[in-house]
Amino acid sequence: MSFDPPARPVTPVLPLEQQESLQLDAVTESAWVDVVHQMEAVYSDLIKYQVEIEQKNEELEETQNFVSSVLAAMTDVLIVTDPVGRIQQVNGALETLTGQSGDDLKGRPFAELFSAESLTLIDEYRRQNRRPAFQDVEVQLCGTEGEVPLAMNCSIRQDSRGRILGMVLIGRPIGELRRAYDQLNTSHAQLKQAQQQLVSSEKMASLGRLVAGVAHELNNPISFVYGNVHALQAYSARLQQYLDALHSDQPPETLAELRASLRIDKLLSDLPSLLDGTMEGAERVRDIVMDLRQFSSGQKVHRTEFDLVHVVQTAVHWVTRDARVKVRLGYDMPTKLMIPGHPGQIQQVIINLVQNAVDVLLNVASPRIDLAVTLGPGCACFSLTDNGPGIAPENLSRVFEPFFTTKPVGEGTGLGLSLSYGLVAEHGGTLQVENRPEGGCRFLLELPRGEGQQSL
Repeated sequence: MSFDPPARPVTPVLPLEQQESLQLDAVTESAWVDVVHQMEAVYSDLIKYQVEIEQKNEELEETQNFVSSVLAAMTDVLIVTDPVGRIQQVNGALETLTGQSGDDLKGRPFAELFSAESLTLIDEYRRQNRRPAFQDVEVQLCGTEGEVPLAMNCSIRQDSRGRILGMVLIGRPIGELRRAYDQLNTSHAQLKQAQQQLVSSEKMASLGRLVAGVAHELNNPISFVYGNVHALQAYSARLQQYLDALHSDQPPETLAELRASLRIDKLLSDLPSLLDGTMEGAERVRDIVMDLRQFSSGQKVHRTEFDLVHVVQTAVHWVTRDARVKVRLGYDMPTKLMIPGHPGQIQQVIINLVQNAVDVLLNVASPRIDLAVTLGPGCACFSLTDNGPGIAPENLSRVFEPFFTTKPVGEGTGLGLSLSYGLVAEHGGTLQVENRPEGGCRFLLELPRGEGQQSL
């Protein structure tokens, strides 16, 4: 918009005799000069106001263009209403979803755009919060292709005096977001399943490494029980022969000779030790089976109190009994230390730590592993120290990363220490590793212990 300033007034030129007749006195001339000056001042002000008006018009036009471009670029739905809920302004996103133009929607109640259930939800939300505004309420917009789910926010529009002018409703379509969320949930479930399979695979791999040792461990008590049962069978036959003679009314002399030949007295004196030995062997088999079942049981088990010292001793014995290298073992442990947790999981952790130490000691001249169980402030501590080559400084921070291993391909999965770290974290404990100045490395396991737990 442009504005042409008014032309200056042009004074007509009069003949000389008329000019002489119009000569003014000094006072009148001064008054006319003031009038002319005032007219010039008014004229200057008029020019300045015109320039300001043009600048304001340009700014207003730029602002309007800016607002229009923002509204057109918005992907969220925008609805502006008056105090009674009649639509005053919408954006292109709403027009696209509803298939109606902004001119057609102006003046209509905004409630016509939403499903009845959505309006009920909005009313309930407003009553609960006792405010006309609300946030993140999921509503259903009636679109051209059916209902469109929106996450709707509503705020109050006020003038400079604080009077309510209406509402501003902004809704974000959540169809894509919901699909993305569902995909994320599916991926997370698949990841958890894969992780559980990895845990089971690593556990079965550890169990496979122990099968031979456990077989030897079971062989001794089973052989002992087997031998005692054979002896008891022979004793049973001799006792049966003697009892048959007793019931056949044999003379006392014959019975005495038979008793001596069958060595019944020796048999009776051997029976208690044979039975005690058989019971001891059976109990040893039971204990081994219970330890093995405890180790191989599923991860979803109830927490219980268990003896950490027994778990450590069992794990170390299983790993080192038939290891490829004979390792000297040093123990610094109490007789017993009860703590709460999952004994099978902690046994797997210790087996992984011991197996890892044994593997790094294959080429060490005098391999040694020192194990200690102590009580700390509010925790039970297990430490394992070896005299191996230690861990390269650049790998020290990656020891517990999944699939990280320095072993040759086919000899390690890189999951043992990572899973151990996770199992310890699930117990609320910590697992750390450090290199020793004198060589080798040290793993430190700390587990929370129950109130009043003491070592013996």
